[in-house]
Amino acid sequence: MERIEQINYIKAPATLVYEALTTEEGLGHVWTNKLKVKPETGFINEFDFNEGYLTKMKIIELQENDKVVWECIASDEEWVGTGISFDLSEKNNVTTVVLRHYNWRELTDYYRWCSYNWAMFLYRLKGYCENEITSAYQENKT
Repeated sequence: MERIEQINYIKAPATLVYEALTTEEGLGHVWTNKLKVKPETGFINEFDFNEGYLTKMKIIELQENDKVVWECIASDEEWVGTGISFDLSEKNNVTTVVLRHYNWRELTDYYRWCSYNWAMFLYRLKGYCENEITSAYQENKT
């Protein structure tokens, strides 16, 4: 099994980063503005990237200000069955975010493209949490 790992350092408290990863407002600014999100274990978040299907992520674990874990239950076939986690740790008002997208069946060109896009996701998350200009996926699609 393959896995993508990305890290970023955000000059903001973990409470703000956690909120950005678990709310419609936050994820609407950094991922897609067409979504249905609820910060509740077991809830199925829905994300629409204008690709003809919804990406659905079941919330597996929420540890306030520390960890968010999703399981992909619907999306591109390479994503279905994968997991995505965000581990947060804060020191001196800087939050380290470690993103892992794991249980990929194989290393493909789509996997490589997703690795790039997860890095861009963390870049937008940093901008949003540090009060810089950000925009959702639809406005940055390249």
